[in-house]
Amino acid sequence: MDKIHSHRQVAAIKHSLFDQGYLDEQFIQLEELQDDANPNFVEEIVTLYYRDSSRLISNLDHTLERNPLDFNKLDTLMHQFKGSSSSIGAKRVKAECTLFREYCRARNGEGCRRSFQQMKKEYATLRKKLETYFQLARQAGPLETAYRPK
Repeated sequence: MDKIHSHRQVAAIKHSLFDQGYLDEQFIQLEELQDDANPNFVEEIVTLYYRDSSRLISNLDHTLERNPLDFNKLDTLMHQFKGSSSSIGAKRVKAECTLFREYCRARNGEGCRRSFQQMKKEYATLRKKLETYFQLARQAGPLETAYRPK
């Protein structure tokens, strides 16, 4: 596969992540911070997000198992998770976090549990899609620009 075709494929995947509502403009802002000095900046940020957020998900899981539910603690944990998700542009995950927090405020334990399960699905789906995106982007490499000699 030639380099131009590879870059088109990477661009198409990224475009589909936006079209399908997985990512928002925050992801573009992260990409704008990436440069030649740190060509893997966005991938590194996303990797940190998934590493750090697994702890929050585990804490949420444990807190949801307790009876009675501590809605204030759940809301605080989800607020942290929502902030992290927002920082990478995880649009669908962030939307589920918002719904979860609404259920916390309504003291609706069943709603919290359903929303949490859906959030974990969105989280896992985005992870797979971003792993594919970054893998193809690494394979495609930087796009060299031809310069006319002076």
